[in-house]
Amino acid sequence: MEKIQSYVLKDTDLVFTSNANKQYVLKIRDLPSDDKPREKLIESGPELLSMSELLAVILGTGTKKEDVLEMSSRIMKEYGEKSIISETDSNRLAEELSIPLIKACQIVACGELGRRFYKRQDNGLKIIRNASDVFEYLKDMRNLPKEQLRGIYLNTHHKIIHDEVISIGTINSNIVHPREVFRPAIDYGAVAVVLAHNHPSGTASPSEFDLEITNQLVRAGKIVGIHVLDHVIVAKDGFISINANYD
Repeated sequence: MEKIQSYVLKDTDLVFTSNANKQYVLKIRDLPSDDKPREKLIESGPELLSMSELLAVILGTGTKKEDVLEMSSRIMKEYGEKSIISETDSNRLAEELSIPLIKACQIVACGELGRRFYKRQDNGLKIIRNASDVFEYLKDMRNLPKEQLRGIYLNTHHKIIHDEVISIGTINSNIVHPREVFRPAIDYGAVAVVLAHNHPSGTASPSEFDLEITNQLVRAGKIVGIHVLDHVIVAKDGFISINANYD
């Protein structure tokens, strides 16, 4: 007689995890054909795709560790939409996001294409008049999990001609060097720069490092002839303009 084996599931074999904030990201193979980003783009056009879906189309494939949709969703969450489009350093992007260098190159190349087309549409450039405009422009920074220092580079009419992530991580004078701030201004012909960085903690109060780096960069700007207009700290629900001698 054939022996029948049975298995009794014990309580110790069950592991339940609960995380109310966990986001469920479907993998490409789990989606119906019509909902896969590439097929969706072909069928309905790019307007119906989310930012992460558009990025998934650009990346094409994931890695052994991550499906392409998982990767694109994580990239958007960790780096921010405006940051990812304005990034020009593929090595830094690959390191910060733990993605292959070739995929970082794809993202940087796509961003550069967009910037070049955007520059030709000068009438559509955003104008920055005050710290409130900065806060509104940098909506994508409000919920970033890592601290970023951004440079918003302006022409003589205070129109944005370039936007760049200068550094990622705790902002202090040992990490942020003036050449990293003013190099893009020279490259893009900007006459002024507005600095901004986020506080993931939620508080907009400036630290001693924030004040120190602001004054350092304001002084450096006066020397090189590029005006530092403001340094805005962005929090989830508000902002603060650091009090410094900008004149």
